Amino acid sequence: MTKVQHVYNLTRPLEDHDLEGIRKAHSVYGMLRVQAAAANQLIVEWDASRLAQDDVDAVLATHGLPAVK
Repeated sequence: MTKVQHVYNLTRPLEDHDLEGIRKAHSVYGMLRVQAAAANQLIVEWDASRLAQDDVDAVLATHGLPAVK
């Protein structure tokens, strides 16, 4: 397993409904951690042998998380 961690900037503050998006994103196979780091950041850690950066970006977008590289 090759762990990759990236800090995403948020385009807006997280709201209550975003917690469900974080939960769903974390349940995707290969996603190891999705955590709010600060008011404007999201830490995402994943298994690079399972997911590529573009896959992670797509997971975050699919679940409505306001994260950008």
